Order: sequence, then C-alpha cells, then structure tokens
Amino acid sequence: MSKQANVQDMGIEFPTAKKPHFKMINVGRKRPTRRWAVAVGTIKMGADAFHRVKNGTLPKGDALGLAEAAGITGAKKTPELIPMCHTLPLDQVTIHCVLNDEDNSVSVYCQAVAFAKTGVEMEALAGANNALLTIWDLTKGVDPNLQIGDIKLLVKTGGKSGIWINASGIPDWLHDQLPNPKSLKEKRVGILVMSDRASKGEYKDESGEVLNDIFINAGAEIVSHNVIPDDFNTIAEHINSVCSNQKPDLLIASGGTGPGPRDVTPDVLEQISDRMLNGLGDVLRTESLYFTDTAWLSRMTAGMVGATLVIAFPGSPKAVKECWDILEPFLGDALNKIAKQGFECHRTDYQ
Repeated sequence: MSKQANVQDMGIEFPTAKKPHFKMINVGRKRPTRRWAVAVGTIKMGADAFHRVKNGTLPKGDALGLAEAAGITGAKKTPELIPMCHTLPLDQVTIHCVLNDEDNSVSVYCQAVAFAKTGVEMEALAGANNALLTIWDLTKGVDPNLQIGDIKLLVKTGGKSGIWINASGIPDWLHDQLPNPKSLKEKRVGILVMSDRASKGEYKDESGEVLNDIFINAGAEIVSHNVIPDDFNTIAEHINSVCSNQKPDLLIASGGTGPGPRDVTPDVLEQISDRMLNGLGDVLRTESLYFTDTAWLSRMTAGMVGATLVIAFPGSPKAVKECWDILEPFLGDALNKIAKQGFECHRTDYQ
C-alpha cells in the first residue's frame, strides 16, 4: 500500500507527537446505507402546567409546536454539539409529542433518517432532548418543578448491525413499521459454489456456509447446496438441473467471477440464461467500490434461467457477505416482481 493510500484510508501517523486522546472513526471505507433511528424522552409536570401545555395557553406560547421545530434543529446541530459525531446529510427529521393524561407528562419521539455511512441514533437523541428542553423553557414560568427522564434509543436500522431494537421493548405502532428481517420468507433458494479445490475436499466451502446462514436468517427454504469444479459444462449442467428440478426462486452461484482463465461462471450464465440482468452486476460493482478499489475487476452478473433468478457472486466469504448486504434491502421485492412476469422458457442449448 502506498503512503498516500495509507494516509487516506488509515490516518497519518506522527511518530514523535503525543498520541491524541480522541479521534473520529474513519468511515471512508463504509458503504452508505439507509439509516433510521427513533428516540424518546419524557417531561413530567404539575396538573396546571400540563393543562396549559395541552391547550397551548402558556405565557410564552404553544410549547408543543415550538418543540417540534426545536427538535428538528437539535438533530441538525448534532455534530456541532457532540465532538465525535460525523456531519450527516439528514433526509428527514420528525418530532411527535404524545400527551399522557395519567401522569401529566409529555413523551417526545424523534425520528431521524439519512442515507449515510454511519448511524443517526445521536441525531434522534439530540432531537428528542432539544424538544424536551424547549417544552421545559416554555413551561418553567408556570411550574419550575419539572422533570426530564427516560431518554432512550428505541430502534435503529442500517449498516452492519441491521435492525437494533431496545431490549425494554417498543410501542406496537413502531414495531409495525420496522423492516422485515425475514426478507426471503417463503422463498425457495439454491446455493452453488464453484471451486476446484473445495470440490476436491482440499478447501473448506466457506462462502457456501456464509450463504447458508444468510438464507436461514432471511427465512428462506434452501432447496439445494452444491460444490462443483470451475468447469463450463459442469456449471451449466448443475444450474440447469437445479432450476428445472428444484425450481428455486433464487440461485446464488458463488465463485468464478474474476478475470482468470478458470473464471467462467458469467460466461455460463450468458450462454444458458433466457434473459440477462446485467444491471444487477453493475449495482454490485458500484457499491463494492466502497470496500475495494479493484471491484471493477469482478464480472458479477445475473440472469433468468426459467423462472429462477441466478446471481453470480464472487467466491470469497467476505465478498459474499458484502454483496448480500447490498442486495438484501430490495431482493425480496425484486423476486416478487419477477414471479409476476410469467417466465416459462428454459434454454438447454449451451453445449
């Protein structure tokens, strides 16, 4: 690695300088994903103050209306208030105030959304806090005995952690809005690994194991899992056989997507597919550039073999996981749309 690349990716090393006490995390190699977070906090007050907040009759004006604007401002100002936070391009911030008559309290929910390389939980927490403090400011003249508490993150999505939910539970209405973790539920899937060494037992089938775990966690039914050599006719026969007999909705063919002479999986797909879907390979290459500068060397692609979507993945476990993270948000929906297209043809003239 060149010195210039080292500075860009890992940070400058100062051998004679004192090591810094803090540092921002380098997110340069992280892939932007859709990030979502919801935080909540509560402010309690006396009955008279609560009545005035509820009816908008406080001396300074409508506390709830101003709290909404203040909460949005707080979320947007997060990196200015918290030193280690990155500046994020927020797509949306919303504030919802819920009045609780039983204990004269107001619960403030803050939702933050961004397409970014790091999460938006701090923005959601900052937004909730600023909204609560604004309610305090407008209410303190009527009731100085106020109490803010129970501030917590309820949920966040995006990035490697996927969906995180507070262990203490979340409201049912929020749970209903979470992304479906079983994105391949009721889908039939197949795994085909191309590796000369793994097929001979000289090398462990690690990428196939990764795919197996991925599909199980996504709720899919695995109908085939085969490891075969990097041979054109063998690959073609196996793909045709699985698609004809097991009829999976999705078949991931892992391996043989590089520029080497034994990397023939894309060539097989080009020959046996009823229709090529090269745009999917373009998406994978573009997004994979966040992980490796040589992603353009990969010949990842996809095609329809009968009614089965066959996707050619790289062979390394790391690349398989990265490719899945790219496709997972929309793959289930794509399979549903494909199922409505009525694919019937299935070519066998590859020889």
